[in-house]
Amino acid sequence: MSAEPKGITNPPIDDLLAVTDSKYELVIESARRARQINAYYAQLQEGLLENVGPLVTPEPNEKPLSIALREVNEGKILIREPREEDFAAPVIEDFETAEADIDLSFDTPTEQ
Repeated sequence: MSAEPKGITNPPIDDLLAVTDSKYELVIESARRARQINAYYAQLQEGLLENVGPLVTPEPNEKPLSIALREVNEGKILIREPREEDFAAPVIEDFETAEADIDLSFDTPTEQ
């Protein structure tokens, strides 16, 4: 058995914070990647391969979040600052055409 601690302390948090300035971005991106890894394992049993599996060799019974944190630490996952377009609402160039494409009709109950 290894004397090295497992879980969120491996890799050490200081090493992870060297990758990004924001601990919040680290948490968000690691959680997002952990969900992808979890979905990969679930889909693997069904024969679907819509997500990318672990980019590092997982240890037996290692949790998806621990795998994701090791991927970040080894530079397999890049954490970037959010861009303005990540939060921007879609722009409708031709509002009149878009409005004509939307069916605003609905069935009203008839009085009997």
